[in-house]
Amino acid sequence: MYLTQALHRSVQHHPDAVMTICGERVRTFADVADRVAHLAGGLRELGLGRGDRVAVLALNSDRYSELLLATPWADAVVNPVNTRWSPAEIAYSLNDSGSAVIVVDDVFAPMLSILRKECPGLRATIFCGDGTTPDGCIDYEDLVGRSAPIPDARRGGDALAGIFYTGGTTGLPKGVMLSHTNLVTTALGAAASRAVFRSGGTLLHVAPMFHLADLTGWNVQLVMGGTHVLLPTFDVETILQTVERHGVTGLTLVPSMIQMILNHSALEDYDLSSVESVLYGGSAITESLLKRAMEAFPKTSFTQAYGMTELAGLATFLTPEQHADSERLRSAGRSIPHTEVRIVDSGGAEVPVGETGEVTVRGGQVMGGYWNRPEETAAALRDGWLHTGDVGRLDKEGFLFVVDRLKDMIVSGGENVYSAEVENAIASHPGVAACAVIGLPDADWGERVHAVVVRRPGVTVAAEEIRDHVGTLIARYKAPRSVEFADELPVSAAGKVLKRQLRDARI
Repeated sequence: MYLTQALHRSVQHHPDAVMTICGERVRTFADVADRVAHLAGGLRELGLGRGDRVAVLALNSDRYSELLLATPWADAVVNPVNTRWSPAEIAYSLNDSGSAVIVVDDVFAPMLSILRKECPGLRATIFCGDGTTPDGCIDYEDLVGRSAPIPDARRGGDALAGIFYTGGTTGLPKGVMLSHTNLVTTALGAAASRAVFRSGGTLLHVAPMFHLADLTGWNVQLVMGGTHVLLPTFDVETILQTVERHGVTGLTLVPSMIQMILNHSALEDYDLSSVESVLYGGSAITESLLKRAMEAFPKTSFTQAYGMTELAGLATFLTPEQHADSERLRSAGRSIPHTEVRIVDSGGAEVPVGETGEVTVRGGQVMGGYWNRPEETAAALRDGWLHTGDVGRLDKEGFLFVVDRLKDMIVSGGENVYSAEVENAIASHPGVAACAVIGLPDADWGERVHAVVVRRPGVTVAAEEIRDHVGTLIARYKAPRSVEFADELPVSAAGKVLKRQLRDARI
């Protein structure tokens, strides 16, 4: 199996069908395949060889989609960069992955001077925006137009397809290594479940494509041979207009996006009857929000997905039929066709049905490991099972209920935020003596980052000052949305901060 296989199939089956719509640009499957072959040839001309890394730092576009295909076509490895990171975090991921080429658009081109200085391994920069090509950059369309096409490498299998960085508990991002088999297995498993997008449908991309939440939808739609409509950012008014204009049949959303769409004042002014399915996940959803969505879109099928980057996006589905059972709405559904799920105790032994333990997953989608992190890989992958760090239970019919996290990870608006990373940033402020970061329920974001801070004696520090300080060190979306001050933090006999106690007192 290889990532570009589905593109070849679609060219054979329906070459003149529309594959991508981005603004006024409309391209067929045959158009895209031809452009991808030329773009891959251009990457090869830049000196990229087997396994070299290509970083993409850009908003959603048809060119982003082409890069996801052209990179493996050229036998290289894609590194989708988190567009919400600070320059320091981006530079770390580029250096850690050894990315040789970076592709940027209009929004991120101003960052190039910093990245070139901090990342000596970058050999070339490609500009994929619509504005004037910056000095020192290769124009994307020129590269496509002047480069000779090359045959698809079709290496596939266990060969590395991409390095996808996710938050690290130590404060540094970890590169998740996903193979062609990992990515294609996820897409085929989702398709076999018959719970999401249909063949010939139209998928609207509104979540960022660097994130597995959207990239999984792209991957499934690629296998299904449907149309991709790509929006650069999430804007409710634009989404509603686009759904109506293009007859969008499928959406991939995180709960905070669902909330904003439902709260839009002009929601009823648009014809959204074309929407057949919504795939949602990425963070916890409240039962009340889900019921509101189902009432607002009574003819739309809702599917909840549970997964993570390390699982190429997916492990379980709560299918549309299962949404009819109010008891099942609290669950994450059941394993999809390519997946096994089991619950284990601290020693790795499977626990009886109904008992809680760590959620572990096995299947063809399980990552190969963390890039350059053998110890963390060994801790996560044991006897073929991925230890997710989530605490859950299975009922007698195999429905998974995720009840807590072993790791102190906060999922806010579909983004993973690790408390240790935020705590490190807060603690570097000269006025902070101690701090703890926890996730608290939030109606808009699923969870919000909340900080409990102990000031140094005689020092006055305001909440806004803490947030601003954190925003200078890590991405601003990781900064605490709420800050409170305390005289001390509760600790155990071993001196560890009792975060559960902090959390329980505030829920």
